[in-house]
Amino acid sequence: MDNKESIRDMIEKKRSSTNITSVTEKFMPKFLLAIATISILTTLGIVITLLTETINFFRDVPFLDFYTGTILKPLGDDAQFGVLPLLTGTIYSTVIAMVVAIPVGLMAAIYLSEYASDKVRRILKPILEILAGIPTIVYGFFAYTFVTPLLRSFIPALDPTNILSPGLVMGIMIIPMVASLSEDAMSSVPNSMREGALALGSTRLEVTWKVVIPAAISGIIASFVLGISRAIGETMIVAIASGSNKDFTFDITQSMQTMTAYIVEVTGGEAPAGSTIYYSLYAVAMTLFVFTLIMNLVAQYISRKYREEY
Repeated sequence: MDNKESIRDMIEKKRSSTNITSVTEKFMPKFLLAIATISILTTLGIVITLLTETINFFRDVPFLDFYTGTILKPLGDDAQFGVLPLLTGTIYSTVIAMVVAIPVGLMAAIYLSEYASDKVRRILKPILEILAGIPTIVYGFFAYTFVTPLLRSFIPALDPTNILSPGLVMGIMIIPMVASLSEDAMSSVPNSMREGALALGSTRLEVTWKVVIPAAISGIIASFVLGISRAIGETMIVAIASGSNKDFTFDITQSMQTMTAYIVEVTGGEAPAGSTIYYSLYAVAMTLFVFTLIMNLVAQYISRKYREEY
């Protein structure tokens, strides 16, 4: 009887656990779908908010005047809203940053992937990635208090706040992103391709430039595009070190304002809700959103088009 009862108890426990498992299996997909939907709804909420407030802005300011205007004077009775000064500052800071980040990051990735030993790679890569963990506000003060005075000793005409200094520091900040993603792309290239090229008499440098980099080009270019997107959206460095000059200029030694710095200025200033300057914040934010969206779409397109599968 004891054996029969124990067997019956085991069967009941098995049925009970099976029922719980069945309920869990039915519940978990719905729960995970709800969690995944949160990110989609959040994105939709952001887009709807930006579109709604941007439309309110363009009711007061003509679309063409905003995107072709070279004068940005958001305050005063004769306020003018031309976004070209902000676009110029954003593009200049991004270009300067990528002039620093792309060659340095790519060279670092080549060394880590093709030349460094495993021991050296384990030491250098974490040290390089420490740069990515430094708060951007620290980079901003570094650009303002150290890099700018240093540059002024070589360029006396450099303004105390300028676009050159934060651009260079942004490039230093983006180096770990470019180096890490490029190194991962190059490390994924099969060693058989390297060994085959070496067996044919190629030098290690020739293998790197003619075999490894072409094979990893999709990941490398994607790292460049993501770096550009990161530079476009940077806020604190340019807000601290680039100044708030809204003049339309191409002189990188002068103070310029980027789109993100303008958003910070308007958000922290006296911009009453419902005013034109308040709505201009959303118009600039929408422009910035479109810029970063295009960069991400380009990165995805390049990754899919030039992806090599081994």
